[in-house]
Amino acid sequence: MLQSNRFCDALVYAATLHADQRRKLSGAPYVSHLLRVTGIVLEFGGDEDEAIAALLHDAVEDQGGASTRTDIQSRFGDRVAAIVDGCSDTDRQPKPPWRARKKAALKRLRKSDPSVRLVVAADKLDNALSLAADYRRRGPEVWNLFRGGRDGTLWYYRSVVEVLGQREPQRILDELRRAVVELERLVGGQEGEQPGC
Repeated sequence: MLQSNRFCDALVYAATLHADQRRKLSGAPYVSHLLRVTGIVLEFGGDEDEAIAALLHDAVEDQGGASTRTDIQSRFGDRVAAIVDGCSDTDRQPKPPWRARKKAALKRLRKSDPSVRLVVAADKLDNALSLAADYRRRGPEVWNLFRGGRDGTLWYYRSVVEVLGQREPQRILDELRRAVVELERLVGGQEGEQPGC
């Protein structure tokens, strides 16, 4: 599966890019998220390019924008760069307003290829599971760290599940759907639900 040095090079590159970044709630090194997303991609049949893109899925958005995209393309090829691009909400700093950014990302996701959909699903699965664990530890105060708050965050996760479910089925979608339903159950359902995208 991982037959070249590209994956190892990508792992070092991702760890270096995100070295000073921490997870929003847990404070864990950000690379922990990248490794979990990559593990999920591989567990669900991802190939080497998809695994590399999983390691780098937040690099453009969080670590340098267009110049990082160019570097990824140069180091790891067009396909990896295209997958990373498909996973990125924006390459602008400061980032555009949260809701507009998420609506645009959902619109792009509707037309995305299976590789992008796999990495996005793995990312959202890990995020939903991590958010549920953090909510169990800290309770409703977790929403203070999310730009979309409780209602916006739940709306976004439900919308990702809906969009991914409109195309060819992927085994990972069942896991993501279960994680989102469990998160909603944990935090109190769908009251105050936001309108669809």
